[in-house]
Amino acid sequence: MKTTVRHLLLFLAALLLCTACVDEDQFADNPKGNFEALWKIMDEHYCFFQEKGVDWDSIHTVYAQQINNQMTDEQLLEVLGNMLATLKDGHVNLFASFDYTRYWGFHENYPSNYSDTLVSRYLGTDYRIASGMKYRILDDQIGYLRCATFENNIGSGNLDDILLYLAPCRGLIIDLRDNGGGMITSAEELAARFTNKSILVGYIRHKTGKDHDDFSPMQEQWLKPGKGLRWQKPVVVLTNRQVYSAANEFVKYMRYCPNVKVVGDRTGGGAGLPFSSELPNGWSIRFSSCPMFDRDRQSTENGMAPDVSVSLTMEDFYRNRDTIIETARKILGGKKK
Repeated sequence: MKTTVRHLLLFLAALLLCTACVDEDQFADNPKGNFEALWKIMDEHYCFFQEKGVDWDSIHTVYAQQINNQMTDEQLLEVLGNMLATLKDGHVNLFASFDYTRYWGFHENYPSNYSDTLVSRYLGTDYRIASGMKYRILDDQIGYLRCATFENNIGSGNLDDILLYLAPCRGLIIDLRDNGGGMITSAEELAARFTNKSILVGYIRHKTGKDHDDFSPMQEQWLKPGKGLRWQKPVVVLTNRQVYSAANEFVKYMRYCPNVKVVGDRTGGGAGLPFSSELPNGWSIRFSSCPMFDRDRQSTENGMAPDVSVSLTMEDFYRNRDTIIETARKILGGKKK
């Protein structure tokens, strides 16, 4: 049976809500109890120990020595955050009322390959906005769509209006750079406008037991063509290392759509569908639980390489030119670099 991305994720969400919670009564509400609860939640439900090459038992030994019941909440959060950072996963966060832990190394250690100043130059002041996306027609009849997040619901009518307005263009640039994700359903909604038939875009698995290698068989992810107007001309998707989570999935979908090229830098990854649980003290832990793969059954947790690798150059920056946008325009038959 062909399962759409949307239906599969809803099923997995319902399944995990029944299995991902740890009984708070098992652990005392003190630093040692909260440490043990967090370690156990991750041990039984986190999905990327093997991909990350992390020996979680050894991590317990190292960080248990740093926990005592006299430490403050701030000290506890720091130690627990350091323990979670060993996973190098941007989807792993521990939320307290005063702060939350985060790992941003997937993009902090790389060039940004994005400039708000340059993008503002291309957008000008008379661009349109729909479903949180900014769009206009550039002076060489290339459409430009700036999609900075998938946190908004993307309306079908909005997409019809956008594509109708851009219809005279010879090609379309979708600038996804610095899109940290949001709702996978929104990413699917947009991608569905670029295919005329159902296409296999990848696979997903979910945890079936407490051992690190307890997973279901791979289940297919299918992208169905969207209802309404669909784009039939060439598309270039622009990426950098801050393209993460649902945006990373969007790139995966688009790679299998016709007439699409990905240009820029490697994406940031984030291929573990995140879910949450709670510690005895009420802190919330978010973690990757369901690993996702591309059509070749390869994990996209560490990102995907572009079809054309391009970086912003300082020479172009000082000339008010975005090297990556200009490369996309050249590919689409617009202005030459």
